[in-house]
Amino acid sequence: QVQLVESGGGLVQAGGSLRLSCAASGRTFSRYAMGWFRQAPGKEREFVAAITWGGGSAYYADSVKGRFTISRDNTKNTGYLQMNSLKPEDTAVYYCAAGLTAAMTSGLYDYWGQGTQVTVSS
Repeated sequence: QVQLVESGGGLVQAGGSLRLSCAASGRTFSRYAMGWFRQAPGKEREFVAAITWGGGSAYYADSVKGRFTISRDNTKNTGYLQMNSLKPEDTAVYYCAAGLTAAMTSGLYDYWGQGTQVTVSS
């Protein structure tokens, strides 16, 4: 089992920045790829970004490419999502997930955090 806890969400004005953290415990975090997903009210959960277990490759949704950066520090069992130039449409609950593959499909992830709210005001 891997337990994931997100933090760092909050209220920010458009154009601002936030950094989300995903703290992992349990099985060795470094064995798993990590993904970030988000879900806005009334919408389906969508892929945001993913990173391979060693951090060598990262993937992004087109909507966040160039604004968000995913990273991880396996020595701290923690993953991150740096979000810059935030827009109101980025408002959502953000979830981190761990799985064997850095995938864009939520069903391929085995472990999920509880989510953290990000609200971007215009």
